[in-house]
Amino acid sequence: MKSVYLLLSNTGTITNQAIKAFTQAPYNHASLSLDKNMKRLYSFGRRRPTNPFWGGFVQEDLVEGTFSWYPYATCAVYELKMTRRKYQKLERLLKAFAKNYKTYFYNYLGLLGVPTNQPIHVKSSYFCSQFVAEVLKRSGSSLFSKTSALVTPEDFRDHQDLQLIYEGPLYEYPHLYSRPYYHPKKYKSFPFRRYMKQQVKSEVLGIHEENGELYQFRDGFIKPKKILISRKWYRIRKILNLPKFL
Repeated sequence: MKSVYLLLSNTGTITNQAIKAFTQAPYNHASLSLDKNMKRLYSFGRRRPTNPFWGGFVQEDLVEGTFSWYPYATCAVYELKMTRRKYQKLERLLKAFAKNYKTYFYNYLGLLGVPTNQPIHVKSSYFCSQFVAEVLKRSGSSLFSKTSALVTPEDFRDHQDLQLIYEGPLYEYPHLYSRPYYHPKKYKSFPFRRYMKQQVKSEVLGIHEENGELYQFRDGFIKPKKILISRKWYRIRKILNLPKFL
């Protein structure tokens, strides 16, 4: 027997919060992993962290991908056992998706059909839970009698064939393949110099480790630039004795 793992998550994004307000469910994103440490993690979602409207098939990365922008994400991890033959078929299906990832898109219309119980199928398009249910069905591990276009992340939580192995903060998941990371909110002021030094090492020199640990920042270049500019303006305002509202 082999095991695959379902990751249900809540990142706290605006889109996620909007769905959560409607569904009242704790988790509104579903992903499928071929291993326990979430290194081979697949779903349908945003292809770039900054663009929620450009979605499709993605191999998700908890260290450097979209998830890494939301260090307070919560999750539930479920284990599903299947035969070796079904596991191998699932692997082949996911490889086919990955090979032709540009032809797949996010099924935004399909989301509208779920609350009305009217499945909306769009060619080469899936939303996250639809994708997970569909590839499991095609591999021979069908979990639901209803069409995949009506499956929600909440449906997985109640399924008897799925065993809950972890629930809590995503980055406290004990089997995560790479856990050490910088957390900007730990600092009273963002460590801009340390951040830039790390970026030069990783992006220019290709060095990703320091003292045997992998360091990652979560906020891109936008936040430190804003902080740097605001600090300079504070100094100018202080020197010129300008009023605080400027």
